[in-house]
Amino acid sequence: MYLMYVDESGDTGLNRSPTRFFILTAIVVHELRWRDTLDSLVDFRRMLRDTKGLKLREEIHANEMISKPGDLIRIKRNDRLDILKKCIDWVNDQPDLNVFSVVIDKQGKGETTDIFGVAWNTLINRFENTLRNRNFSGPGNSDERGMIVADNTDGLQLRQLVRRMRHYNAIPNNRRYYGEGYRNSKMLHVIEDPVFRDSKQSLILQMNDVLAYCCRQLYEPNNYMKSKGGHNFYQRLSNVIVRQVSSKNNLGIVER
Repeated sequence: MYLMYVDESGDTGLNRSPTRFFILTAIVVHELRWRDTLDSLVDFRRMLRDTKGLKLREEIHANEMISKPGDLIRIKRNDRLDILKKCIDWVNDQPDLNVFSVVIDKQGKGETTDIFGVAWNTLINRFENTLRNRNFSGPGNSDERGMIVADNTDGLQLRQLVRRMRHYNAIPNNRRYYGEGYRNSKMLHVIEDPVFRDSKQSLILQMNDVLAYCCRQLYEPNNYMKSKGGHNFYQRLSNVIVRQVSSKNNLGIVER
């Protein structure tokens, strides 16, 4: 069983939205490597406590850490930036983690476009296909399944989407093999309804938050991240990127 942890950056609004892009970033880990990964992450957080003063109970929320640190103002801004870089490097050093993202450019989308639905449908289909083709690193059976663990989001909408995809999942035909139109590729490998967690209670989802934020910085960096080179942090994930999800770049990013 593979667990796909997901967090987002940006918003789904089309009118007067402060962000042009809506991003979902996934961290996928096999159940047999979940405990080893968690133990490594706890050790990493202890290192941040001892070297940066970030307490284990304090949530890593990348946007706030850079722009609105609140109580974390006690940590120098350069050190807060270094925490984000160290989070990226911790993920990249894990032998059994898999990372990929979906980036929706809202510019030019019609007013009735369901940005949330497009993003999640794309992400889940990539999860399903990668499970089917056995392209995730880590121990694997000949016929693996997967579950979704998401930060608090629109739970009802996501649950309805997943249930619908089990019965009807319209995929554009590959014209080379099927001709024009669509085919119904029912979701078979992603099981159960998504599980929702508060990122404050999940260290892995906090790593998701950092990845999603850094992915967004590739597309619309803020001035501070660009001046410090932080807009390139996502490119440090070369060891864990699932490149099979997209043929258009080498970063495991599906652009829509």
